[in-house]
Amino acid sequence: MTGVPRRAARGIVVAVLMAAALQVAGVHAASVRPLSPADAARPAPAFGGAAEDWIGSAPLRWDALEGKVVLLDFWTFACFNCFRSFPWLNALERAYGPCGLQVIGIHTPEFDFEQRRENVEAKMAEYGLHHPVMQDNAHRYWNAIGNRYWPAFYLIDKQGRIRALYVGETHVGDAQAQAIARDVEALLAEP
Repeated sequence: MTGVPRRAARGIVVAVLMAAALQVAGVHAASVRPLSPADAARPAPAFGGAAEDWIGSAPLRWDALEGKVVLLDFWTFACFNCFRSFPWLNALERAYGPCGLQVIGIHTPEFDFEQRRENVEAKMAEYGLHHPVMQDNAHRYWNAIGNRYWPAFYLIDKQGRIRALYVGETHVGDAQAQAIARDVEALLAEP
C-alpha cells in the first residue's frame, strides 16, 4: 500500500471488519431490516403464555388489539442497547398512545437470572415501563416471529399484520426514531 504504513493499514482493515461484524449482530447500530416478500404484511403470531407470563396485563390476543397500531419491543434487561432505548420508547408511547399506539414488551432473556419475574418487574419499575410485557423465557414468541436481535421493534398495523422491523439502540430524535414515528403516523392514518 502506497502512503499508508502496513501496520496502519492492518488497523484500518480490523476496524472496518469489527464495525461490520457489530452491525450484522445488531450491536450499537440502529437500522431498518427489510422484511422478505414472504414476511411483509404477514399476520403477527398469536401471543402465548399463561397469566403468570404477563406483567401489567392479562394475556393479550390480537383480536382484542384490532384497530390499534402495535409496536412490539423485544428486549432483555441485561441488554445495554435495550435499556438505553427506553427513554425514546417511553416518549413514543406518551406521544402516540392517546392516538391508538399500543406498545407491548416481549422480554426474551439471554441469561438465567433474567428469567425471574421479580427481576423483570424491578427493571420495569426502574426504567418506567408501564406497558404490558410478556415474559418469553422459552423464546417461543421470539422463534414464532423469527426474531434475532435485542432490541428489535416490530411495527404491526391495525389488522395485526407485520409492517416493519427496526433493529438496534434508538434515541429520541435520531434517524431511526424519526423513521419509526413517521411509520407509526402512517399506520395510524390507515383505515
